[in-house]
Amino acid sequence: MKAFVFPGQGAQFVGMGKDLYDNNETARSLFEKANDILGYRITDIMFNGTDEDLRQTKVTQPAVFLHSVISALCMGADFAPDMTAGHSLGEFSALVAAGALSFEDGLKLVYARAMAMQKACEAQPSTMAAIIGLADEEVEKICASINCEGHVVVCANYNNPGQLVISGNVEAINEACEQLKAAGAKRALPLKVGGAFHSPLMQPAKDELQAAIEATEFQTPKCPVYQNVDGKPHTDAAEIKANLIAQLTSSVRWTQCVQSMIADGADDFTECGPGKALQGMIAKINREVSVHGIL
Repeated sequence: MKAFVFPGQGAQFVGMGKDLYDNNETARSLFEKANDILGYRITDIMFNGTDEDLRQTKVTQPAVFLHSVISALCMGADFAPDMTAGHSLGEFSALVAAGALSFEDGLKLVYARAMAMQKACEAQPSTMAAIIGLADEEVEKICASINCEGHVVVCANYNNPGQLVISGNVEAINEACEQLKAAGAKRALPLKVGGAFHSPLMQPAKDELQAAIEATEFQTPKCPVYQNVDGKPHTDAAEIKANLIAQLTSSVRWTQCVQSMIADGADDFTECGPGKALQGMIAKINREVSVHGIL
């Protein structure tokens, strides 16, 4: 069975999508539609901007979404998913690709998400860190021992066994990194991100995005979408909405998503979008399945 997966923020690069725009009429039409919806020419930044331009929150998330979704839609008959999933931001791409959201509504929600997250990041100093080489349970235990009101640190991304990302206040993250290294983590690396994504500190963004999601029409997807909050397949539009709202303050259970897809028959994974991050994660979760980008 074929699974199509979609990357999140951090996969962007200057020049992304230009080949699609130049060589595919459908892609060009969708990119121009996106420029109109956003009210600025995001394609100019994607194709010819600087790395700094592309890192702007209002650009990064829509850019990764557009590259991912348009890449999939331009595959034609080769895009025939039995299931989809996306990592964090990529879940919106997965929902559009599966037909649960229109292209236009998906883009509008992604832009609303980006701006809401930016405001939440500016409200208080916060960050994330990658923890390598320590059992998930040990990371959870140490974070729980530190985590308290005003001193937040939680497991944000379960990327693959032995690779977690933690999220929270700057001081709490620094304390957790020291304790995790002392407990045997091979690496505990603060990340260059704007804030504590997928943590309780994103509650203001969640509240803002919830109104936008609830006002948007969702359809029954053409195939199951495995969502981040529980790693399980969903086809009910109301459930999908609720999970998407919860996602901003919940952990991204990517390991569980992939394991569930494999348990349900997935043996061929295609990453749609910039970079190869998900291909690397999936290969570390299960080396028996086929993993590749768009062929």
